[in-house]
Amino acid sequence: MFYQVFRDFLSIALELTVLFVGISFLVSLLQGLVPYEKLNKFLSGKNTFIGVVAAVGFAFMTPFCSCSTIPVVVNLLNKNVRFGIVMVFLFASPVLDPTIITLMAALLGFKVAVVYTIVTTLLSIGIGLALEKLGFEKAVKKVKMTGFTEQEIKFSFKHAFKETMGLMKTVYPFLLIGAGIGSLIHGVVPTEWITTYLGDDKWWLVPVAAVIGIPLYVRLSTMIPLSQILIAKGMAFPPVMALMIASTGASLPEVTLLNSIFQKRLVSAFVVSVVLMASISGFLFYLI
Repeated sequence: MFYQVFRDFLSIALELTVLFVGISFLVSLLQGLVPYEKLNKFLSGKNTFIGVVAAVGFAFMTPFCSCSTIPVVVNLLNKNVRFGIVMVFLFASPVLDPTIITLMAALLGFKVAVVYTIVTTLLSIGIGLALEKLGFEKAVKKVKMTGFTEQEIKFSFKHAFKETMGLMKTVYPFLLIGAGIGSLIHGVVPTEWITTYLGDDKWWLVPVAAVIGIPLYVRLSTMIPLSQILIAKGMAFPPVMALMIASTGASLPEVTLLNSIFQKRLVSAFVVSVVLMASISGFLFYLI
């Protein structure tokens, strides 16, 4: 059994390494072409459509985990960027990572990656603007942030290589953790158990998976290889997606950080929104 688990881990890790290095380098190189100064200008504008597009674009090109997003959110709020636009970025940034989405397409299929991107983008926009419409802007505390500087991104192979090595140190370990857990599940957990309890089209599995995902501090990079194994073992696809989105969209450390900049009612609304976002996404995958 140990040999099989170890062999599965090496196989998954090797595949992930080749894909991750290649995709990370290409994305880091292309980021040098993104006009970040114009994005910041659009974020601060009054036009809702342009602001939303800029927020999603900014979120897509900033591969942050849920906790790393907080300093950027504070910085945007201090720049008087519209509250709804900032909320769109807050929801979209952890779940929209170009490197991981490309990896998702390679491991789970192109259709899955496209649907995931569209659904999470639309829900991030809808929920972010809805919170503004409901008046939650008043629940933002006055916070000043120190020690945060915006980095200039240049188009160069040297810079892309440096960024790739940086991602190898910060993100790659989480991929290996996901590969390790996935290999363990693949070799130890009986397929019959997963198909019996998690494989049926039970609608309640989706919200349960969404709620379970919140306390887990799991990056999207960890969930991709883990999801691949769970699906291969027979777990239903919708709850897997709900678990993936909830665990990456929010976490207990992030909620703790949000308490320092948001009042409790806005923090509660954020958590409920992430669960709602994960649940709706899961149910939509039932239709697909």
